[in-house]
Amino acid sequence: MRVAVRVAGVVQGVGFRPFVHQLAGRLGLSGFVGNDVHGVFVEAEGAPAQVEAFVAALTAEAPPLAVVGQVDVHEIPPVGDAGFVIVASPAGGAADTLISADSATCDDCLRELRDPADRRFRYPFVNCTNCGPRFTIVQGVPYDRPLTTMAAFAMCAECKQEYEDPADRRFHAQPVCCPACGPTLRFEPGGGDPILAAVEALRDGKVVAIKGLGGYHLAVGARHEEAAKNLRTRKHREDKPFAVMVADLDQARDLAEVSEAAEEALSGRRRPIVLLPKNADLADAVAPGNRRIGLMLPYTPLHHLLLAQTGPIVLTSANVSDEPIVYRDEDLGRLKDIADAYLTHDRPIHVRTDDSVVRVVGTKPQLQRRSRGYAPEPVSIRKTTKHLLGCGAELKNTFCLAKGRHAFVSHHIGDLENYETLKAFTEGIEHFKHLFDVDPVLVAHDLHPEYLSTKYAFEQDVDLLGVQHHHAHIAACLADNDHQDPVLGVAFDGTGFGPDGTVWGGEFLLADLTSYQRLSHLKAVRMPGGVMAIKQPWRMAASYVDELGRPAREDIVKLKRSGLNSPLTSSAGRLFDAAAALLGVRDTITYEGQAAIELEQLADPAEKSAYRARIDDVVHGEDLIAALLDDPSAQATRAARFHNGVADAIVRTCDRFRDHSTTVALSGGVFQNVLLLDRTVEALENAGFTVLTHRNVPANDGGISFGQVAVASRTTR
Repeated sequence: MRVAVRVAGVVQGVGFRPFVHQLAGRLGLSGFVGNDVHGVFVEAEGAPAQVEAFVAALTAEAPPLAVVGQVDVHEIPPVGDAGFVIVASPAGGAADTLISADSATCDDCLRELRDPADRRFRYPFVNCTNCGPRFTIVQGVPYDRPLTTMAAFAMCAECKQEYEDPADRRFHAQPVCCPACGPTLRFEPGGGDPILAAVEALRDGKVVAIKGLGGYHLAVGARHEEAAKNLRTRKHREDKPFAVMVADLDQARDLAEVSEAAEEALSGRRRPIVLLPKNADLADAVAPGNRRIGLMLPYTPLHHLLLAQTGPIVLTSANVSDEPIVYRDEDLGRLKDIADAYLTHDRPIHVRTDDSVVRVVGTKPQLQRRSRGYAPEPVSIRKTTKHLLGCGAELKNTFCLAKGRHAFVSHHIGDLENYETLKAFTEGIEHFKHLFDVDPVLVAHDLHPEYLSTKYAFEQDVDLLGVQHHHAHIAACLADNDHQDPVLGVAFDGTGFGPDGTVWGGEFLLADLTSYQRLSHLKAVRMPGGVMAIKQPWRMAASYVDELGRPAREDIVKLKRSGLNSPLTSSAGRLFDAAAALLGVRDTITYEGQAAIELEQLADPAEKSAYRARIDDVVHGEDLIAALLDDPSAQATRAARFHNGVADAIVRTCDRFRDHSTTVALSGGVFQNVLLLDRTVEALENAGFTVLTHRNVPANDGGISFGQVAVASRTTR
């Protein structure tokens, strides 16, 4: 029996061909395997049972970095050849291959790193087909060494032998190298052993800039109070928590409550920052006033070498707040007023890529930022016949290119508020277009005319499709769950352009991937001072208090009632801001969502009672504020009752529209609030609803581009 097999997915540059070669040898099959522009092609011949076992193992036993998307098999006439070989890749054709994400150092490479007898002992760039840099070093396709930032490093004889040996785990590992032929580490200022110098600097309280996979990080000892304060001052980052890297799971357990699901997220190949409840103190300046800490484990050999000699270290993006992360050596001047020293190397980074961030909800990780370790691996969508681009939102921007069944959601770009970030956005789109051979004929964008992502769309000479912000949120959740039928979509976030000229953000929609209808929303109130009301939650508190007919600051009341620079908003984010301010949690913020984040942390999770809002044509959020003001209970109890009241209002509103659908999709940044999400999901399910939440893209604006593409994929244009 002989079969021809086509394997699609992330199957190149991940050791798939040597895996197939070894699998065929083990099963006594003849034939060949090779790469082409569409993925991996195979012909295998042998006894029927062995051939069937071979096909099953292609998915079940695939290499660690492989993501097998599709396996097509058809029987062909036997040819009676002997042996199984890896054949050369044919030239030509349109690229249809996928690029693997960067992956944490594997156990085999770690053993070499720690073995004094190994030629790669303590070499900070050890890697193989199962780990190491991928996306951040790729400059073009096909994924071969000359089209990566490793092109300048000619392999020595020993590395070349490994690279060319199908039985070796470094067979066609494009970043393969060793101390004799690969990148070198250096510490500035000074000389000597760079690792030891960096360790000493960290112990001395210095701020050290460290070159990682997708950019530079700023590091200080996480228990060094003065160093953490200095870093916070120099970065102009007043309150937002720093991430902390620890050597292993034992150290993680010393600092935080680590569930089984959190362990899996921390130690997997993607190595995101995982937000966890703190159970031990670090320096106060690491996460001031925060009950959670963002922890991550080492994901490069360099990190492992450092953490073996330091305690936990702060590892935060190397930038001044609101600027993109520094990733090119020539831009290190931007850090001159922040860093005291630099641990760097001569392997260039081609694509700036921030760390990913997750929270664990129940037994599953919830993505809050999808970047290193995830991008550019695609998210599956229903097949589209057009090449598409979704430009995303203004904040937490990602873009998304799509063709066929693949949606390529970009790494985290950030807030499109300065030239450097906008440049990263436009350059990133061009890079993805080249890597994945996508030439968009339809570009989807937000309706807000002042978003820089929208302005970019207007400059393109192709068909355009405006997608309302909250429809994009719900569409992202639908596509994330491969759900096509209409749902009750609850889109709760901070800001979105409403077609009626108001600021939306507390929406109940009847939606599918082609259209939406606004069924209800939080009652709109004024935002006194416009964007200032986002930065100063006390303004929203005053607005809600005045809405109740109670005394409030006279200047704010006058501004509110005049309507001057005080747009109407149905935003759930602004409702949470008002509650936080009235509970004394936060009058002003220094980073997005701070008031709501701290309100969630204040709430007593054991409290089950809820405030109750009136529901008619709208949901009266002001009733929750009135109940909060009139409740003499402790702060934590009132904060919990407010959360429970919002969840209760969501469920009762959905129940009013049950005839439209019994499936509810939850999306928008407010649903990153795990307390609210848990309470809402539980109550909806108890009421007989099926609930959809996000799986592969964030609920926040980082998922908007994916939602835009999902809508565009169903349009007839």
